[in-house]
Amino acid sequence: MSVLRPLVLAVLPLFAGCQMLNLFSAPAPAPVSEQRIQGEISQKNGQLILTPCAERATYQLLSEPNGMLTEQAKRLLEDTPAPLFGDLRGTLENGSSADSPRQLRVTRLYRLQAEGPGCSDRNFRHLLIRAHGNEPGWNININNKGLVLERMGQPALALPYLEEQLPDGGSSISTDADGLKLELWLSPQSCTDSMSGTIEHLTAVLQLNGETLHGCGSYGALRNQ
Repeated sequence: MSVLRPLVLAVLPLFAGCQMLNLFSAPAPAPVSEQRIQGEISQKNGQLILTPCAERATYQLLSEPNGMLTEQAKRLLEDTPAPLFGDLRGTLENGSSADSPRQLRVTRLYRLQAEGPGCSDRNFRHLLIRAHGNEPGWNININNKGLVLERMGQPALALPYLEEQLPDGGSSISTDADGLKLELWLSPQSCTDSMSGTIEHLTAVLQLNGETLHGCGSYGALRNQ
């Protein structure tokens, strides 16, 4: 034991040195997290600027890899002087200089519109999915309790439903209640509303009592993915 003791004492400073290195080493960088943000989109000096709902901060938008956001937003802004409404997901980054605005690097576009309720849409926070189409007009709002089907000239119907997730990232929503045979297919493909020009991230196909109707859709606040 008397022989081992000096060896143990000699090794202790090495462990202490390792602990000191760990103490002063740089911390691992925090993982970059994405955020979903809704707000008004305008154009300034050729750049797209997002002002989030109920905030005064502004963010310069950096387009997603395929560049579609910039192209679509500028095209819609050509047709209206008012700001657009955007529902986006992305990562927040600091500007290139101290006096430049923060940036939102967009990774997903949920909805981009020039018409209709935006920040003032009270239903958005209660929805999982919204889908709609034209000629004839139809609208489906879905939450955790059921779905509401709205059609031109007919009363709104509240119905239960079943949802099945599909391998391609889409979903199928169906019901046989109230004598209706309804199935809504949602595919993760960009869709443009034929009347308003609104751009959404889901393509919708509604099969209702043997009739096939086409439209667009997007996730509400309750489905944050």
